[in-house]
Amino acid sequence: MAFLPLSPLGAPLADSVDGATAAARLGENAARDAALADKQAVVRAGWGADAADRVHEKGKLTTWERLRRLADPGTDILPVCSYVNWGRSFRGSKKLAPGAGVVTAFVQVEGRWVVVIANDNTVASGSWWPLSPEKIERAQTMALQLKVPVVYLVDCSGLFLPEQALSFPGRTGAGHIFRMNSVLAASGVPQIAGVFGDCIAGGGYMPIISDRVYMTESAYMVIAGAALIKGAKSQHLTSLDIGGPEVHVHQSACADERVPDDPTALEMIRREVARLPTSAAPFYRHGAQAAPPRFDAAELGALLPGDHRHIYDVRQLLGRLVDESLFCEVMADRGTEMVCGVGRVNGLWCGFIANNVMPTPHPDRPGEMRGGGILYRDGIAKISAFSRACNEDGLPIVWLQDIAGFDIGVEAEALGLLGYGSSLIYTNSTNTVPMFTVLLRKASGAGYYAMAGLPYHPVVQLSTPLTRQAVMEGRTLAIAAFNTKLDDNFEIASPDPDERAKVAQAMADTASRIEADMDPIGAAARMDTDEVVPLGDLRRYLEALVEMAWQTPRRVRNPRIWSLHDLVLLSKSAAGFVAQEVQTVAAAEAPVEGLVPIRVTTAGTFWRRPTPRDPAYAEPGAALDAQQTVGLIEVMKTFAPVRAGLSGILERWAVSDGSAVEAGTVVAWVRPG
Repeated sequence: MAFLPLSPLGAPLADSVDGATAAARLGENAARDAALADKQAVVRAGWGADAADRVHEKGKLTTWERLRRLADPGTDILPVCSYVNWGRSFRGSKKLAPGAGVVTAFVQVEGRWVVVIANDNTVASGSWWPLSPEKIERAQTMALQLKVPVVYLVDCSGLFLPEQALSFPGRTGAGHIFRMNSVLAASGVPQIAGVFGDCIAGGGYMPIISDRVYMTESAYMVIAGAALIKGAKSQHLTSLDIGGPEVHVHQSACADERVPDDPTALEMIRREVARLPTSAAPFYRHGAQAAPPRFDAAELGALLPGDHRHIYDVRQLLGRLVDESLFCEVMADRGTEMVCGVGRVNGLWCGFIANNVMPTPHPDRPGEMRGGGILYRDGIAKISAFSRACNEDGLPIVWLQDIAGFDIGVEAEALGLLGYGSSLIYTNSTNTVPMFTVLLRKASGAGYYAMAGLPYHPVVQLSTPLTRQAVMEGRTLAIAAFNTKLDDNFEIASPDPDERAKVAQAMADTASRIEADMDPIGAAARMDTDEVVPLGDLRRYLEALVEMAWQTPRRVRNPRIWSLHDLVLLSKSAAGFVAQEVQTVAAAEAPVEGLVPIRVTTAGTFWRRPTPRDPAYAEPGAALDAQQTVGLIEVMKTFAPVRAGLSGILERWAVSDGSAVEAGTVVAWVRPG
């Protein structure tokens, strides 16, 4: 029982996507990655070179210089919550607050992963802006869930006072940071602080509960700075006199050690981390070695279409995320709109649950296919069982979302999807293993919740430049908002040209606003997602996250007695099932009047063209080959290609563009040849 049946997953890129399509997608995603890199550079620059020069004039390092010295040489610094407050202006400041004036990141120190929380001393002397406390608390929560050490690099002049009402009070206001300090301490999570400069009010409180506190000679921690004391008590003092290292190391004992400068403090913090227990990850590898996927993760940008409505094979994606592209898929023959199974990441076991956006066979209607990227009854039951098994066995779970939502309609309600969905939500709400959520493209409606979206406390939720996070798409929401002014075909009902123009403009404005809200950077700015990462960086982030999930010993079953063995034993191969469905469809395509029909295998809306602005894929009289796309079938805003299926001449269309069709409907007639 100790061995899971791992099978090769994925195929070379040339066998998965044609060269022209791959090149086009890579080009589009490279442009998105470049735009993301430009934004990341703005965040890292803080308030720019002049601000950095002022830091250096004080004999200090900038925050990112500190991070580089703290990290093990040659290792990556993986930021999270980079884009908080992106583009947001504040009263009392002519400048923006990149990253909310604080850097939070996963960093390797002395071979151990730590969460670093560092005030950006180039942004208003490290002040706390609106959402700065929430960002700090989010990073503290990540450390708490993973039980990895926290390192604070404190250089904070307190709240940005012109906007204090947005960051001081409330349930997640600045005071909640100190509560999280206490919760981390009570949970046994090591906390180490370096105090590098102005630490006033909340900035002074922040390091105190840490297990070790180092102060440089230019640092001070005070409840109130010298200026405030001078005004309140007419005393002429400096902040160093009030709360410098001479006071807090030798008199108050609020700090442990005084050091001459930033480099020395960072070296002492590294020594403290080295005294902590080493990572348990090598133990939990059970003799396995970390290995890259057989297929390059950089190819993810060629596999995922930029248009969220178009499909791809998620197994090709998984083959570029798991070690050696080896995977044990569980219950492959049931709930085929979902893919779940186990693979290794960096030599460590991990469960994966992913949406399959390809059309899949209807379990109760031979020959009929259903749209992918949707939660149906069997898929919900499957991933609920798999999620519970991973939790019982102690395996971290990665959720790969590309979901349009739950199935809807009479059949869905009669099958009890509400109940099955509630079971899945209960499972994910009560799991105790680390869970990580990746929003590949669509993250829509209640499906986003059910698949461990941010409200269900994954350790980290990552987005990509393709992510669209919303209850519904902009056009759909506009139709719902103006439904009383539309006819049964969702066309504007008014005969008055002026009224029609006003409604059309209002609908377009609504759709445009919703589309802007779905932008992943906008979501990150609101803290609706933790980080936006290029597709090619997903594997690197997962390596770090999965290793952190195994760094600290916790309740884990020995692989010999995993519940997953039971699920694997009860699973059946899906190959024969799928082949039988395809043969049934092929047998139904009998020639009529010398012509052969092209049928759709999925109920939905049939489109002859990629978008309303583009020409049709083919016109009557055009020569077709078997693999040629002749149209699209749309199910809940997901598009699957309809292939010709044979070589010949397109004789005529059988349905109009935009027609609602059932499974088995003839959409075109072809003369073979």
